[in-house]
Amino acid sequence: MKLMKDTLPESYFESVYNNSEDPWNYENSDYEKEKYETTLMSLPKQHYKNALEIGCSIGVLTKMLSRCCASLLSIDVNDAAIQKARERLKDSQHVKFEKMAIPDEYPIGKFSLIVMSEVGYYLSMKDLKITKEKIINCLEQNGNLILVHWLPFVHDYPLTGDEVHDFFAEPNAALTHINDLRKEKYRLDVYTKINY
Repeated sequence: MKLMKDTLPESYFESVYNNSEDPWNYENSDYEKEKYETTLMSLPKQHYKNALEIGCSIGVLTKMLSRCCASLLSIDVNDAAIQKARERLKDSQHVKFEKMAIPDEYPIGKFSLIVMSEVGYYLSMKDLKITKEKIINCLEQNGNLILVHWLPFVHDYPLTGDEVHDFFAEPNAALTHINDLRKEKYRLDVYTKINY
């Protein structure tokens, strides 16, 4: 029987970013570059009115997403990461950053696009369920949800990438699955919110 783990605390990420400004090598990794490009190509629409990025880290994907959004709110749990992301996008006035620890802290409003990349497995299953509900509630009708997660097992993480994606794939009246991609090390799924 699998031991249920709690959501990783803010202190976990403080330690990670204290050790490195770019702990997952977002800026220079070929893996990350390919994954980001694939994420952008998976977007069903060329442009979005208002988008939410859950877990922006140092803003590498944020900068790419900003080109197809009239307004983009990017959130993260770590101050140092957000500061670096703000610096990266200092000339992009349509991008805003907020420090939030989901699911207890979550943006108010409606979004036409929500991207959750490499974040869901930091949550306990209980908190992932709450997060899914909040995502559905704040996603506009005909809006899109993009999920992207690393697949190999990581000892520290409460969940695996597959567990996150399998949970979102469970039958739901609000979300229609429209696209998926499975690579050696990551999985991507695209949803549209429908009337229900």
